[in-house]
Amino acid sequence: MNSSSNSSHNELRKLADTDLILDDEAQDVRGRKLIDQHGETIGHVSNLFIDTDERKVRLLEVGAGGFLGLGDKHFLIPADAVTSVENNSVHVNESRERIVHSPVYNPHLVEAPTREYWEPFYGYYGLSPYWGAGYMYPGFPLSLEQQPVREEHSVHDRDL
Repeated sequence: MNSSSNSSHNELRKLADTDLILDDEAQDVRGRKLIDQHGETIGHVSNLFIDTDERKVRLLEVGAGGFLGLGDKHFLIPADAVTSVENNSVHVNESRERIVHSPVYNPHLVEAPTREYWEPFYGYYGLSPYWGAGYMYPGFPLSLEQQPVREEHSVHDRDL
């Protein structure tokens, strides 16, 4: 890990508010259903918060409830809580009840949040924040449909 990962410069911004794009469109989980550990739909991933220094997704913004965007509640879930990603859904290792009672997030009230603002979202879920010592970015399990197909005699097979 480089020194910028532990500096106070790691700014989180919504992906939609940056000129950054994901390497692979299949990695864009915005619009997919968020499913809890019991298979219940919580809402939809409405945005991704990106660490602008390391260019990694740190938090998922989830919108739930409301009608035509009116009355939506918004929740932030650390990317570390994701257990699997499928074509139309993102699964997390938390219950609906736990997510609904998470710290309050109102996307219209916060302009330039600091680490102190993000910390309760990690602490609530019992996860270490990305700026902490020894933090390792999670690997995201892909569904069978999303896993790359490797040929039997691929160069990559020899490297493993």
